[in-house]
Amino acid sequence: MSQPNPRLEIRNLRRAFNGRAVVDDVSLKIMPGQVTCLLGPSGCGKSTTLRMIAGVEMQDSGEIWVDGNLICDTVFRVPPERREIGLMFQDFALFPHLSVADNVSFGLKKGTRAEKRARVEELLQRVDLLRFIDGYPHQLSGGEQQRVALARALAPRPRIMLMDEPFSGLDNRLRDGIRDETLTILKEQDTAVLLVTHEPEEAMRMADEIALMRDGKIVQQGAPYNVYTRPVDRAAVAFFSDANVLRAEVSGALAHTPFGRFLAPGVPDGTAVNIVFRPQHVRIDFDRGGQGPKPTASDGTAARAIVQRARFMGNESLVEFVMDYDGSVLRATVPNVFLPQPGTVMWLTIRRDRCFVFAA
Repeated sequence: MSQPNPRLEIRNLRRAFNGRAVVDDVSLKIMPGQVTCLLGPSGCGKSTTLRMIAGVEMQDSGEIWVDGNLICDTVFRVPPERREIGLMFQDFALFPHLSVADNVSFGLKKGTRAEKRARVEELLQRVDLLRFIDGYPHQLSGGEQQRVALARALAPRPRIMLMDEPFSGLDNRLRDGIRDETLTILKEQDTAVLLVTHEPEEAMRMADEIALMRDGKIVQQGAPYNVYTRPVDRAAVAFFSDANVLRAEVSGALAHTPFGRFLAPGVPDGTAVNIVFRPQHVRIDFDRGGQGPKPTASDGTAARAIVQRARFMGNESLVEFVMDYDGSVLRATVPNVFLPQPGTVMWLTIRRDRCFVFAA
């Protein structure tokens, strides 16, 4: 049985400006009903990729396919208005002189007036704005305007939805609700979604698959869990959260540190490595109180540290330690309220199964 075609496939897209590759050999496949997040820092090429798919920017090389049909290469090009691709941006740009109903129906090219009105009412009902159907954008809040923009983008039933940080202008409480409702509607319609964001939390919350982008290239791609727990390098760890780094040298496939030895299979002796771990995987031994020699714990050797600063962050506390062995700073997060005084001596261990070893 043959595999179904991806709803959207881009192959080896490249775009350069002034000789610099902004998008460099980017390939992606997105199936119907799938949400893929293109995640990366500002300036890494995310929005340019979206603009090429939408047809408002031409690639220098590469191909764009929809449902198994070529829609654009460097010779053949389907115009943007015929690609059946919806667009949502941070600047949702409603037409101020048009009513809410007319804004939503703007992209509806087919159907009778009654059919268009029925589609508008259906969508405004879904986003809980039917009462504003004959109102105007200036009468709506920012969140309400965003929901109208969503309804407008969905009205033509696009096969593909491209979203360029459409929720970043909303406050956090409003953002979560609109984001979740948007996702529900798009999945119901079997729309393939490519969402651009620089916020890891948003990508983790919305995506079926994350494509991590850096310097114009996709450096890692996979399910959110896999991208988070199996990062390809130190920068990938740090992009999702704060990261602590231990520097060590490998001998006999082991990296030797004050916290004990870490497995480094396949790494040649003498290689400098970084052992990277997140603050939530630092364990504090509350029973020792700084007394006695460095004992061995189940997570390796405990290292002596002195509290430098502690802050309450809402649902956890962030504690910064100065390590005895070299004066470096190490951060740990602790659930709930934990605010030890600066100067307090503690012993720390590391979750060895949550550490990543990368060549320095």
